[in-house]
Amino acid sequence: MRFETTIQRPCEVSGVGLHSGAPVHMRITPAPAGTGIVFRRSDLEFFPVAASWKHVARVSYATSLMRQGVLISTTEHLLSTLYSFGIDNVFVELDNLEVPIVDGSGRPFVELLRASGVRELKRQRKYLKIRKTVTVEDGKKRISILPDEAFRLTCEIDFPEPIGKQSLEMEVTPERYAKELAPARTFGFEHELAQMREMGLIRGASLESAVCFTRTGVLNPEGLRFPDECCRHKALDLIGDLALVGRPIIGHVIAERAGHAMHAALVAKIMADPSLYEVLTFDEMAGRVAAALVG
Repeated sequence: MRFETTIQRPCEVSGVGLHSGAPVHMRITPAPAGTGIVFRRSDLEFFPVAASWKHVARVSYATSLMRQGVLISTTEHLLSTLYSFGIDNVFVELDNLEVPIVDGSGRPFVELLRASGVRELKRQRKYLKIRKTVTVEDGKKRISILPDEAFRLTCEIDFPEPIGKQSLEMEVTPERYAKELAPARTFGFEHELAQMREMGLIRGASLESAVCFTRTGVLNPEGLRFPDECCRHKALDLIGDLALVGRPIIGHVIAERAGHAMHAALVAKIMADPSLYEVLTFDEMAGRVAAALVG
C-alpha cells in the first residue's frame, strides 16, 4: 500500500467491556494523514490517548493504554483489525474506559470497517522494516522478530487439555486476516473464572463474548469456530499489540507461548534501538526490490 489511509465514513458499535463489565459506546471517525490511531474519551472532554507503545500501562489479560491518568483498556482486538486492514489514521471515541468486547473476536470490527470503507490519503505510507533479529525470552516463553520482505507470523501455544499444543504460520493480508484470524474468539477456563472475577477481571464475559473450556470440552453451545481457534486468537492479539509500534511492520514474528507482556516487551526493545530497524516508504522498498532483481 503506497499511501496512508483512513475510513470513508464514521461507524459505531455498543457493548460492554470484557473486564470492567461497564456499558460502552464506540464511534470510529476519519482522521487526517499523520494522525495515527488515537483513542478519545468522549466522557472526559474527548481526552486523547494515542495507540502507541509509549502509553502502554498494563498488560495483564489485556493491553491497556494510559496518558495522564486516563485509561483505555482492552485495545488489542480493535487495533489488530485496524492494523491488518491497513487503516493508518482514525479517531476512536469511547464513552467509558474499555473497548467493547462484542463477540470476543475481531469479526465485528471487520464488519464495521467493510461497511465504512477505506479512503486513501495524500501522504506516502512509511513502513518499519526490521534489519536485525530481536528476541525476548522468559523461561519457556519466547518471542522474536526476524528480517523479512513481508509481515509474517508464526504463533505457537501450549495449554492444558482440551486445548493442547497448536501452531500456525501465515503472511498477514486483509483477506487472510478477515477469513482466518478475525473470527477467533478470546477464551478461558471454567475452573479459573471465580479467581479471575475476584481479581476484578472478566466481569463482562459471557458465552456470547468468549469461549469457555471445561477440563474436557467447551461450554459454548455452538462449539468452536476453528479446531485451533485459541492459537488463531493469540495471533490476533499479537497483531494488535504489535500495532502499537505505530507503523506497518515488515518482518517475521515468531511467538512461542507468548502473551501481552512479552508482546509489549518486544515492541519496547525494538523501539529502544533504532539500529534494529529502518523506516521506508513503499516506493523506497519497491526501488530496492527492483535494484536487487537487476543486480
